[in-house]
Amino acid sequence: MRRQMQLDFSNITTYSSENRLNLVTLESLLNPGEEKLPLWTADDFDTLVSKVREAKEGGHEIIFSMGAHVIKSGLSKYLIALMKEGYITHLAGNGACSIHDFEIAYLGGTSEHVPTAIEDGSFGMWEQTGRWMNEAIQEGVKEGLGYGESLGRYIDRNPEKFPNREECVVYQAYKLDIPATYHIALGTDIIHQHPIVDFEAIGKASGIDFHKMCYSVAHLDKGVYMNFGSSVIGPEVFLKALSIARNLGYPTFNITTANFDLLPLGDYRVNLPGSNPQYYYRPRKNIVNRPVSCGGQGWHFCGDHKETIPSLYAHLKGLEK
Repeated sequence: MRRQMQLDFSNITTYSSENRLNLVTLESLLNPGEEKLPLWTADDFDTLVSKVREAKEGGHEIIFSMGAHVIKSGLSKYLIALMKEGYITHLAGNGACSIHDFEIAYLGGTSEHVPTAIEDGSFGMWEQTGRWMNEAIQEGVKEGLGYGESLGRYIDRNPEKFPNREECVVYQAYKLDIPATYHIALGTDIIHQHPIVDFEAIGKASGIDFHKMCYSVAHLDKGVYMNFGSSVIGPEVFLKALSIARNLGYPTFNITTANFDLLPLGDYRVNLPGSNPQYYYRPRKNIVNRPVSCGGQGWHFCGDHKETIPSLYAHLKGLEK
């Protein structure tokens, strides 16, 4: 029957990534406190910084959610520094975040040139990335581990494969005992193209990570949730986790939320009609407004990650003066 026909992946050709041109390399990673970057600021940014400090001092959750462009912007070392300083207690991302981070750990570079690679079907067909990440996930799931923890453990157990693991966010989270969760949409990531892909394992691993996210969100009262550049996965996962937490009776109303992105929203607290395209921008509703309708405060900050994240770090460390 036509409705049951599927494409077989077993004959897919993969390629070694060793000689691949990477748009992001170790040399392009920014070093916290060393570069003279222009300090970014915005209305209420100082208030958010104070809320993050208060959350740290009070031992409350500080959840950092992101899209892949944070890694592609060379900001891995900033995330690692924020984790080590106690300003991130939970790291969350989509599948692409994990892939770019993983490639930096083993290859020292990431982000291929897609426009040319898609022309001959070589885009994303990297043997090491696809095989090792799928192996890590499949091995981890057998022992009840989630997606992020499976990757961290695989890197830790195979140091010879990962000469740049100290610059790897998921590895550092694993070593610091910080949950790093990845929330996967099946069919969106290059490791889903590999012949050994096991979607049951990926789904189970990401499901375990969602349970971990729900735990952190359930303990978010007096804490902070920040989202950097995830326009769909991050906001949707957060809203569902928050609903679960409140359904189970957890006090999650005294919370601070902030969305950082390139998109200007104007007066983002005004209710918009469905005829306005901004109505469908998920972070506006799912991060900034809906979660704090019964208490707390939410903001939207417009800026480039290369400016906002270093500025957040500088303000938290008192380096902005």
